[in-house]
Amino acid sequence: MLELRPNCECCDRDLPFDSAEARICTFECTFCADCVDGVLKGVCPNCGGGFSARPVRPAHLLARYPASTKRVLRPEGCAAAYTTSGANTATTCS
Repeated sequence: MLELRPNCECCDRDLPFDSAEARICTFECTFCADCVDGVLKGVCPNCGGGFSARPVRPAHLLARYPASTKRVLRPEGCAAAYTTSGANTATTCS
């Protein structure tokens, strides 16, 4: 089951369970659409994979299957994961 993490790992933007702006990689690293399309250029800084829109959990299931409250944030920001040539240098998801 997806954790539905509550924030963007780059900019710490809130991404509630029903956000249409949330994007995830296959390891469920979570970012906002602005960071994915901007600084990340569609590549996860943790694993090098791509992104998909995060599915929305129906509200009536949240009581039984709540969204995560654990915030994950890259302390150095996402731009630090890239060299000046734009190559992704990270290798693992958190």
